Amino acid sequence: MEVEAAKMIGAGLACIALFGVGIGIGNIFSSLISSVARNPASRSQVFGLSMLGFALVEAIGLFALLIAFLILFT
Repeated sequence: MEVEAAKMIGAGLACIALFGVGIGIGNIFSSLISSVARNPASRSQVFGLSMLGFALVEAIGLFALLIAFLILFT
């Protein structure tokens, strides 16, 4: 019983990283919208960098979710 409770606590702690991922994605796209609204001609330069940032932040979220599942099911 104690091992299962420890696994649940560990998986919950691993999911705390998902809050940071949500904040990071919000910051990336709010900055994209703001920069394109100020200078529409820079869309082609800024969009690629924002997609790269989105992919990196999303990868961190997937890693955190993977760790949570590994804690739960091993």
